[in-house]
Amino acid sequence: MDKSYCIVITTAPDREEADRLAEGILGNRLAACIHMSDIRSLFVWAGSLQREEEVVLTIKTTEKRYAELEAYIGEYHPYDIPEVIKLPVTGGLPGYLGWLDDTTGT
Repeated sequence: MDKSYCIVITTAPDREEADRLAEGILGNRLAACIHMSDIRSLFVWAGSLQREEEVVLTIKTTEKRYAELEAYIGEYHPYDIPEVIKLPVTGGLPGYLGWLDDTTGT
């Protein structure tokens, strides 16, 4: 059986929101692992340049769980339009990928 995996990137306004999102995602088995890092973001919003301190979440999951993960982020994220970027995983250590399957229930 062919299995597919992906990495999903989103940002949160602060560590508290990032933790809340991560705990909900992991608690619902929508992902197996989430890395979080503090970042400084520059972006254009409503026609003007914005500078914000944020936390980036790098979420490891399966293609099978992606739609539910995207819906969860859309529902529980504090931003009006949260960043949700999906990157395909084209390979990986079989044991690690098996752990992703086991942890997400796929």
